[in-house]
Amino acid sequence: MRVSTEPCPKSGRNLAIAVALPQDRRVHEELVDHLTRSTPLSRGEAQRVVQDVLAYFDETTEEYVRRRHRELQGQGLVNAAIFERIEADLKYRAVAPPELSLRQLRRIVYG
Repeated sequence: MRVSTEPCPKSGRNLAIAVALPQDRRVHEELVDHLTRSTPLSRGEAQRVVQDVLAYFDETTEEYVRRRHRELQGQGLVNAAIFERIEADLKYRAVAPPELSLRQLRRIVYG
């Protein structure tokens, strides 16, 4: 899975677009087949779900920390609670990154 960015014609912001690489196609097709058999999703919907999930887990630790910080800040949480929550959440990622201290998390967000 490769993620490329394309500018949005209306806002001008870059949009991340997941692009499946050829070697991933067979596994993805098996998963799409499974989803169409086991859920009410159409084939196109199942393909979009698989691509979205793969793009989500393709996110780097730094990208994840920054995104979650923005989301939690938008919910009105304060930094102390935000960084503790991110620290706990990182353990449950598909491929858990090395443990990061609260200080390291702050440095990812603020430089």
